Amino acid sequence: MVGIRDVARKANVSPATVSRVLNNDQTIHVAQTT
Repeated sequence: MVGIRDVARKANVSPATVSRVLNNDQTIHVAQTT
């Protein structure tokens, strides 16, 4: 099973960022170039 830490490591972001995206956090900002 793949966990948040695994996804974060592959995406080169923090586990907190992955969690915020998965929980549809409206305060997170993603650059247009992403």
